Amino acid sequence: MEDNEQEKSKLARQYDLLASKFNEHYTAGKDRGREAMSAALEKAREQLTLLGEFSAEQGSELKQYLARDLDQTIADAQMLGDEAKERLHPARLGAGALASIVAVLESTGNALRSLTDKTKKTLTYRTGELTSAGTLTCQGCEQKVQLKKTGHVPPCPKCKGTLFSKGY
Repeated sequence: MEDNEQEKSKLARQYDLLASKFNEHYTAGKDRGREAMSAALEKAREQLTLLGEFSAEQGSELKQYLARDLDQTIADAQMLGDEAKERLHPARLGAGALASIVAVLESTGNALRSLTDKTKKTLTYRTGELTSAGTLTCQGCEQKVQLKKTGHVPPCPKCKGTLFSKGY
């Protein structure tokens, strides 16, 4: 059991590392938008895989989780408008993946509006998947589960459900 917790903790650190490297690449570029985000995410994955931070398979999985979290954050930011700017302000957040995600979002400006149309569908988070900090809502019973840092999605404490929606 302890080995499993250590592995989960290691994956969470790797996710945060990928988010940080993604942030570096994205903010260093001139372009903003979906293609620039995808390119920066792939470049970060490739770089960290070559450095041996994780295997190619783990890198692909972590990339998929981070892309999903970016999409969800964009959708939430558009829906909340000015409230999101206040709630997701980097000064209010600690270190880690969410702070990196928000820093990138702040720099995207108007690009968020065009991206939102592509991310309107509700994203589903499943028990066992890795995600950044935020509030998960059980799709079965609407119980809220708060993740204070990057980690794995737990089963619902109320109904043992495994499907969640997410907000920040």
